[in-house]
Amino acid sequence: MAKWGEGDPRWIVEERADATNVNNWHWTERDATNWSSEKLKELLVGLSVENDDGKCEITEVSKLEGEASINNRKGKLIFFYEWNLKAKWKGISTSGIKYKGNIEVPNLSDENDMDDLDISVSLCKDEPDTPLFDLMKKEGADKVRLALDSYVGLLKTEFTQGMILPTANGLSKQPTSQAKVKMDKTQIGSSSTAAPISTGVKIPTCKFSLRDTFLTSPEDLYRVFLNQEMVQAFTHTAAVVEPEKGGKFRLLGGNVFGEFQELVSEEKIVMKWRYNTWPSEHYATVTLTFTDKGNETELKIECRAVPESEEERTREGWQRYYCQAIKQTFGYGARLC
Repeated sequence: MAKWGEGDPRWIVEERADATNVNNWHWTERDATNWSSEKLKELLVGLSVENDDGKCEITEVSKLEGEASINNRKGKLIFFYEWNLKAKWKGISTSGIKYKGNIEVPNLSDENDMDDLDISVSLCKDEPDTPLFDLMKKEGADKVRLALDSYVGLLKTEFTQGMILPTANGLSKQPTSQAKVKMDKTQIGSSSTAAPISTGVKIPTCKFSLRDTFLTSPEDLYRVFLNQEMVQAFTHTAAVVEPEKGGKFRLLGGNVFGEFQELVSEEKIVMKWRYNTWPSEHYATVTLTFTDKGNETELKIECRAVPESEEERTREGWQRYYCQAIKQTFGYGARLC
């Protein structure tokens, strides 16, 4: 079960295990309800959209009912989460008129695909009609969906660290029957999750590439990946970005980090890149190539030395948490090639 440490702004999470099962092979369960509640508020409050008509921002999560937990059954993680949430938003037009409204998501659940979420946006009673309502119904709802998708991703990475540990023979085990993980939300310089375990075994790797187009210039798109404030904007979390050769980066709560190896202005970025959960000291090489296509920019993403077991997750992560997030945050939307 999860407890809030009195006088200490950190989560202390206790993992329960079958007392007769010293390796946690049969069953372990971790309650993620309190962690999820705080993470959902962190991702949603302050989320904003803006256009020529004005600006809207989510100011409060007014209702959050539900639960979340993770089971480790015979080395396989099973996720359960079910939430009914409501949030309040405020808008201000370019002429200074203020508006208030609500957002409701009744079916955030492991049984529903993210694209099937019901995200209902409304104006408060007696509020006059405004173009800002359409802004929140479209772009605002898209950003809410992206934030909720981020929550699910963090639940499966940040919160699950330590529930399954790799060993040289390919099995999984937990070192003790009661493990405590402290998550310090105030420190970004070091990961809030436990360090990955080095297996000492050579792992099979793969490579893949993605192409996408953005309605912006190579100069602007190149800057998105190197400007710390812009990275924080599209990831919705604090980040560290040192935009120079040999510079470090850390984002998404410390779950992604690495080092810039080559920077060619407006043309190419080469980086050592990894998830925190990968075997210790193993990095993929990611190359971003920017090609000017007139009114848009083609981005080619080449990933090499990705652990084979992580190919799908890595591919999906680049599509969702980089490409889609950048388009929705900065308005660079264009269809995938």
